[in-house]
Amino acid sequence: MPQAENTHEKQAHRVDARGMRCPLPVLRLRRLAEEVGGGVIELLATDPAARTDVPAFCAQKGWTLESVTEQPDGATLYRVKLG
Repeated sequence: MPQAENTHEKQAHRVDARGMRCPLPVLRLRRLAEEVGGGVIELLATDPAARTDVPAFCAQKGWTLESVTEQPDGATLYRVKLG
């Protein structure tokens, strides 16, 4: 089950998919998007395949990939605006 968190500053929901392999990070992103219905989701992923999967999935769904940021722990943070 994805972990959803609200960050008060940006009102983003977060999915922590670190350590999960393809296709789980994208599936967790989709599941949370279905639950929240709109807004912004931040996805943390360590799977190298997410670097191509997440942008492709966002394009397919019509979502905006606002940023991709490498994290100190080796994860990548994807900030996705739904809608």
